[in-house]
Amino acid sequence: MEDKEMLGAETVMEEKEMPGAQAAAEEQVTADAQTAAEENEATAAETAAEEKEASGAETAADAKEEAAEAPAGQPDAGDRPEKAAEQAESMDDYASELEASFRQINEGDILTGTVIGVSETEVTVDLGYYTDGIIRLEDASDDPTFSLKDSIKVGDTLSATVIRKDDGRGHILLSMKAAAAVLAWDRLKELLDSQENITVKISGITRGGAIAYLEGTRGFIPASKLALNFVEEDDLPNWLNKSIEVRVITADPEEKRLVMSARDILREKAAEERRSRISNVEVGLVTEGTVETIKPYGAFVDLGNGLSGLLHISQISQQRIKHPSAVLKEGQKVKVKIIENKDGKLSLSMKALEDVAAEAIEEETFELPTSEAVTTSLGSLFAKLKL
Repeated sequence: MEDKEMLGAETVMEEKEMPGAQAAAEEQVTADAQTAAEENEATAAETAAEEKEASGAETAADAKEEAAEAPAGQPDAGDRPEKAAEQAESMDDYASELEASFRQINEGDILTGTVIGVSETEVTVDLGYYTDGIIRLEDASDDPTFSLKDSIKVGDTLSATVIRKDDGRGHILLSMKAAAAVLAWDRLKELLDSQENITVKISGITRGGAIAYLEGTRGFIPASKLALNFVEEDDLPNWLNKSIEVRVITADPEEKRLVMSARDILREKAAEERRSRISNVEVGLVTEGTVETIKPYGAFVDLGNGLSGLLHISQISQQRIKHPSAVLKEGQKVKVKIIENKDGKLSLSMKALEDVAAEAIEEETFELPTSEAVTTSLGSLFAKLKL
């Protein structure tokens, strides 16, 4: 009985102890597994760090070698922000140009562009638009002698009015004539104010003058202003197709009246040439001239070569006269002496030549001897003559 009880007690005790030991064993296994996991993680982390460090060192070394091997002037990474800025700027420019190329264009707008092509019949203009502009010969000028090739060159800047947004070939049809009707008068007013010299070609002859086009506008040059002197009706056809320098003397947009003159320019040039020639004339020179006009105070004498001088009434004769016409008449040939050259004007004298002639005559006179007898021989008489 006692043995059985003891055996039963031991059995009970063992059964009680077994769950506790088992639990302890399981806990130990779990702790060991966790420790092993932590060690593995630490080892993995350490390995990764070492690999990363090694990789970074290799990359730095490679970069250093590449920088050493790179040719001079090659941009490095530090230039990248500048490149990015440049690219952004160019993209902005492109965007603005692209936007401009698709701007709204309407008939009647005046556009300005650069000539990129010229033929006998039309001009091609770059408008900075998605398509080019075309100016036909008939839309360029009213001047019948106007030539596109002679008047317009590649690279010129032109302004023209849109008359059709599509000419049937995908181009914008433009008119210089229509634009000129708006812009030309502003330019003509500027020329009137500045008195700038402009070269025009005479394209037509009409009663009382000639026709020439300026800024695409028909202008008139009176016969009295074509040359220094009035151009007679019969001589007007000789001026056709001549190119001359003119100035605008009338520009009236309301009346559409444009008048030009060449005479003022010719007068200025003639005066300058005259001053140049006069500056070379020496005082004391004796020459021959023709009486042009007679005035109460004297006469103007044409000396030739575009030169003339004043023969004052006091320098016409030794004798006092009331009017130059008492001695002179227009067209008369006279010999004069230049006695003054001042401020581009020549003063002449006939009287000075009379004085010279009188002095010469006086030098050639002689006196008969008074102390000699009447019987003096002819030979002795000639021997005492003053020559």
